[in-house]
Amino acid sequence: MHTDGFITCLWFDGQAEEAAEFYVSVFKNSSVGRISRYPEGSPGQAGAVMAVEFTANGQRFVALNGGPQFTFNEAISFQVHCSDQREIDHYWSRLVENGGEGGPCGWLTDRYGVSWQVVYDRLGEMVSAPEPERAERVTRAMMSMGRLDVAALDAAYEGR
Repeated sequence: MHTDGFITCLWFDGQAEEAAEFYVSVFKNSSVGRISRYPEGSPGQAGAVMAVEFTANGQRFVALNGGPQFTFNEAISFQVHCSDQREIDHYWSRLVENGGEGGPCGWLTDRYGVSWQVVYDRLGEMVSAPEPERAERVTRAMMSMGRLDVAALDAAYEGR
């Protein structure tokens, strides 16, 4: 298979198909593609799902049932950029449902251990504002949050 760009491979321990279906249900422009199964004589159980190709939010992935040897950690995360509080609330709620856990500054871990950053679109511009006091206020506000609060970030940026 030839493709432009990258395809991200996510390593699971038996939940590849379930995870792919979950991510497809969370994001628009998403679908499950080809599913391959372990053949006889392979390291996996013959007939069990080996890998699931899927697209989530236009990004291509492969979910691999590789076993328990490797797990996810916060060293890698996916950023979901949101234009308003409604989008932030939607993605945050969906990604933490059924066992996920919220973290600081818009970060969360989903039920599979994958890390996400649910980010306000303007945040990068705000924390790098040319006026240091604006950037400091926004950064201080963000550091006190779990799920990002757009109104509070905007107020910090404007000095209200």
